[in-house]
Amino acid sequence: MNISTRDLVADDSACPVDQVILGSSLLLLILGWVMVASASSEIAARTYGNPFWYATRHFIYIFSGFIAGTAALMLPIKVWQRSSWILLLLSFFLLVIVLVPGLGREVNGAVRWIPLGIFNLQGSEFVKLFALVFFAAYLVNPNNAVNDNFVSFLKPLAIISLLLVLLLVQPDFGASVVIVTAVIGVLFFSGAPLRFFAPTVLAGSVIVVLLVVMKPYRFARLLTFTDPWKHQFDGGYQLTQALIAFGRGEWFGLGLGNSVQKLFFLPEAHTDFLFSIIAEELGVVGGFVILICFALLVIQAFLLGKRAYQIDQPFHGGLATGIGILIGAQALINLGVNLGLLPTKGLTLPLMSYGGNSLIVSCLLVALLLRIDMEVKYQAKVTSTRRRRDARN
Repeated sequence: MNISTRDLVADDSACPVDQVILGSSLLLLILGWVMVASASSEIAARTYGNPFWYATRHFIYIFSGFIAGTAALMLPIKVWQRSSWILLLLSFFLLVIVLVPGLGREVNGAVRWIPLGIFNLQGSEFVKLFALVFFAAYLVNPNNAVNDNFVSFLKPLAIISLLLVLLLVQPDFGASVVIVTAVIGVLFFSGAPLRFFAPTVLAGSVIVVLLVVMKPYRFARLLTFTDPWKHQFDGGYQLTQALIAFGRGEWFGLGLGNSVQKLFFLPEAHTDFLFSIIAEELGVVGGFVILICFALLVIQAFLLGKRAYQIDQPFHGGLATGIGILIGAQALINLGVNLGLLPTKGLTLPLMSYGGNSLIVSCLLVALLLRIDMEVKYQAKVTSTRRRRDARN
């Protein structure tokens, strides 16, 4: 059923969107911008002579994400479902073109960006969204039922394996983990039998071990992660500096703008390790607020997915659940890295860390959740009205 945006807004004119999703997302965006401005001030002043250089660009990225999110909010979910194969092909295109000599830009040994003048396109960020849309649409097709046999279960995994190969060539191990986690989650909520997951997880674990052992720098990261203080002046430097930031912050922090670690001690303070600066300046209390916001966002996405499944909207349910897993997994990995609970990976904190691609995609994910919620509410009311009418007749 095609549902116009006008019908959705008219159906609930007081507040047509989910207030929990919108409120938690806006709070994360605002806090992210404030903390990026604080964390990047010194490096921006030294590099560009302007302490607000990164903060200004970050605001532009937020505005771009708002525009993209507004456009996505106006777009019926059916359009995404019908475009799933196009998005899959676009994913392959983005991952292949970045590997073409002369087109892809290399940073710190990784080729993940396509220079577009004032903006560097990171295809892997958009592939997270596109792959999720494809698999949510793939699994609602009766011909692709994953609860019949193990072969049907393996088909979507075979498709994602091709994407993962291209991601690992870049290499982008972090994005690979996030995408696999989201797809496995969507498979689980789509009704795949539990007995299918055991061999899949086992095979995946073996592959991960092989990938770590085959690349010396990955194995070195793992060894450093187990005892960062032993390597605090080489491989463990970034993690030990992040842990020092947590120690300085204590319960209530040093105060906004008073971080010591951002004074060129902690690399990537405004990107991958932004949460460490948050903990240093705002303390455990400030960090706990961030955790609550992410928890509310992810839980609300799961509840939305459940409501969609209950009214027989499996694509809406799979997509909402997958978005919740995608945001939750990436946030969990980033926080785990900052806290020293996981090996260092180049993953940003959704909706908060500096980075145009990540912010735009994060805003798109939130907009999709809001659109799904609007359509689920509308469909639930239509169904309820129809049942009352049938009961009277």
